[in-house]
Amino acid sequence: MWVSLSDGRTLGVPLVWYPRLLNGTSEARQDFFISPSGIHWEALDEDVSIEGLLFGWREQLSGSRQAA
Repeated sequence: MWVSLSDGRTLGVPLVWYPRLLNGTSEARQDFFISPSGIHWEALDEDVSIEGLLFGWREQLSGSRQAA
C-alpha cells in the first residue's frame, strides 16, 4: 500500500501487515475515506492511522499492533 502525505512524503507498507486489507477484495480496498486520524475502510472494518504508518506499526492476528 502506498500513501502520499501532504508534506510530500510517500510511505509504502506491505498489505500483509494488515490482514483485513490483504484478505479483502480489490473493490473493498478501494472504498476508503480519509479521517482526521488516518484511513478507514468501512466494509473491511479497518483503520490505519498516519501515526501507525510513520512508526511502522502493523496489525497482528491477535489485534495488537507491533512495530516493524
